[in-house]
Amino acid sequence: MTAPDLTQLSPEQLRRLAEQLLLRVDEQDQVIQLKDQAIQQQEQAIRYKEQVNQKLTYELALLKRHKYGQRSEHLNLLQISLLDDIIGADMAGIETELDDAIDSPTRTQEKRQPKRQPLPPELPRREVHHEPEVTTCSCGCAMSRMGEDVSEKLDYTPGVFTVERHIRGKWVCDACETLTQSPMPAYILDKGLPTAGLLAQVLIAKYADHLPLYRQSQIFERAGVQLSRSTLSEWVGVCGVRLQPLVDALHEHLLQEPILHADETPVPMLAPGKKKTHKAYLWAYATSPFSALNAVVYDFQPGRSGQYARDFLEDWRGQLVSDDYAGYKKSFKDEGVTELGCMAHARRKFVELHIAGKSQIAGEAVQQIRELYEVEQKAHPLSVEERHRIRQQDAKPIADRLYRWLLYERQQIPDGTAIAKALDYSLNRWAALIRYLEDGAIPIDNNRVENLIRPWALSRKNWLFAGSLRSGQRAAAIMSLIQSAKLNGHEPYSYLKDILERLPTQKASEIDRLLPHHWSSETVKV
Repeated sequence: MTAPDLTQLSPEQLRRLAEQLLLRVDEQDQVIQLKDQAIQQQEQAIRYKEQVNQKLTYELALLKRHKYGQRSEHLNLLQISLLDDIIGADMAGIETELDDAIDSPTRTQEKRQPKRQPLPPELPRREVHHEPEVTTCSCGCAMSRMGEDVSEKLDYTPGVFTVERHIRGKWVCDACETLTQSPMPAYILDKGLPTAGLLAQVLIAKYADHLPLYRQSQIFERAGVQLSRSTLSEWVGVCGVRLQPLVDALHEHLLQEPILHADETPVPMLAPGKKKTHKAYLWAYATSPFSALNAVVYDFQPGRSGQYARDFLEDWRGQLVSDDYAGYKKSFKDEGVTELGCMAHARRKFVELHIAGKSQIAGEAVQQIRELYEVEQKAHPLSVEERHRIRQQDAKPIADRLYRWLLYERQQIPDGTAIAKALDYSLNRWAALIRYLEDGAIPIDNNRVENLIRPWALSRKNWLFAGSLRSGQRAAAIMSLIQSAKLNGHEPYSYLKDILERLPTQKASEIDRLLPHHWSSETVKV
């Protein structure tokens, strides 16, 4: 296309030509901007995958060095034995996440394929047949069965091992030589040995019954099957990764509640590179006993900073039942969270003094607080409206009388004494302690979450310590599902077995159906 002679164009023609050129420039700029945006998005996605890959690879290298390097003289033989289980589970979890993040066929080929020992022939077998629904070829001819593939998976119901023999018939069309065969059902460990029932048993035994993997290995051996602790730890690590989306969804449901309980407890954790343990913390967040949602989510963190609570609660702006720990104060002051006190904590300080020193003042405080709990016991099974009415009618006069008495006694007690500190605790938190009187949906104390955090005390005695931050977070995730299942009246083994069967084929958009408060034993696969 030859350029026009600008000297021969009229002013109007020059204007139109300039407009056309400017329009083309704008269109080209828009195309360039779109391409730049697409390139930036691709670069961001690549950087993110690289960061995830580097993080997981670094964690895996540390764990390998920890497992195969020099042992710490600070750990006894039993602790070292337990640490092997933890590291094995962590490594399996990291490798599973790497597989998901990298999505590379070479990664699968590079993985070491363990040689599987044949299952003991004396175990009972249950045959599961998989045949095509249609045995007529697309060409119209009837196919004939030419053979089968058989794979065996180890199943477990409490106390009994069985073997599932999956028999997949091979059907062939003699006319066009087309081969048809039903695929194997999807499993959490697709090419692995265990069924969902065996995986559920291992998880329940470890996290609900507090049995370390070396003890489970001994129990299984007595039942006639040798399952090494390294194998069990790999299963635990993979299950932890696969169950995490359920815990994330449960977390989202929890943050939709207007009232939550919170508490924390120390858990020893092995300090990387220091060859000794330090104090990590398990944080627990639970719904109110008056809520329609029954759920608890545990959050394992390396310390007790209030920032961990703020990170978990995100932009939640509800009412939080807690003790007087300073870590929550910033949320109450700056984050718009309303503080709800725990009457049981206030009572406990007086009980301890009364038992230890036979303090008459402490004894009188315990008696008056007991009156509040007597009213609460009567109001607990009622509706929110009726509970509020009874609290206003019966409990508020008791609380007013208790407050006046606390003020009077405090004026008589010198500063610095134990009874003065107990009185100050209640007086300084009085507004938070009696806030439950104004709303029938608010609980009187924090006992619900304290009871839910109690299973970790048993775990500490059996695990001795958390081997890593990852192992603590995995335990927190799995125990969130187990304890939430219990809160909803489910038998945890049945619940975990069913969701482990469903997870491989469950749509991500429908993951909520597997949460404990939505799950029903009537939907269990037969």
